[in-house]
Amino acid sequence: MDNLDDFYDPGLKCANLEEIKLSGKYDSFIVDIRDRGLLQEVFEKFRPQAMVHLAARAGVRPSLLHPELYVSTNVSGTLNLLELCRDYGVDKFIFGSSSSVYGQANRVPFSEGDSIARPISVYAATKSAGEGLAFTYAHLYNLSVICIRIFTAFGPRQRPDLAICKFAHLIEQGEEIPIFGDGSMSRDYTYVSDLARAFDQALKCNYRFEVFNVGNSRPVRLNYVVQVLEEALGKKVRMKYLPPQPGDVAVTYANLDRSRRLLGYEPSVAFEEGIRLFVKWFRKEQKVSA
Repeated sequence: MDNLDDFYDPGLKCANLEEIKLSGKYDSFIVDIRDRGLLQEVFEKFRPQAMVHLAARAGVRPSLLHPELYVSTNVSGTLNLLELCRDYGVDKFIFGSSSSVYGQANRVPFSEGDSIARPISVYAATKSAGEGLAFTYAHLYNLSVICIRIFTAFGPRQRPDLAICKFAHLIEQGEEIPIFGDGSMSRDYTYVSDLARAFDQALKCNYRFEVFNVGNSRPVRLNYVVQVLEEALGKKVRMKYLPPQPGDVAVTYANLDRSRRLLGYEPSVAFEEGIRLFVKWFRKEQKVSA
């Protein structure tokens, strides 16, 4: 299910849906998770055994500009899905959460038992609320729930507003790259195939309620991201340093001990290899769209 929202070009989403057809048969429904009536029609027709919930208004900075929209989608929309899972006897609910729930943590790496009571963006607050609702439904209605705290996903088909994709376009066009802060901000990047395997593994688990970090457990500085992209694209980069933006945290860093032990998760794609794979896809897409 996808509402093909115009947060970025819906044409890219339609192209992804077409590509999925190469992998086999699937059913696609254009539905907004805030629309309880349409959601119920899909549940009535499809009768799912499991729900993988990745629908959300994403992004820290936009959430500060449109808080009502983020709350209605990420909190009320999640509640709609949980209610329908209860009504239709769905066995498993896998929730795509975010590393942003940890906020400006005072220790690294982040562990699942750390407090998430002080998020520093509206987006982070909505993801924390989603986890809370998921726990409530697991407790009250015997729903098996796993929350996956995603650490900065990247790779082919990633959102065009995210740094790596945005930077690649700017570098190809010979334009300056905006760097907010001094470039020392670090992110724990997770390659998309590692993330997909984590969700696949979660569907095979039968925990009543669990939370797992899914990252690479290797923070990468923004200046190094630009350096690796520069090398992979074979073009020199011009950077423009700007003041830090509100809502951004200095570092994300996943402790994977629990994920390794209980989820069987192990990242297999290093950041540098992931960038090379992304650039290979990016160059192919550039030729197709030219």
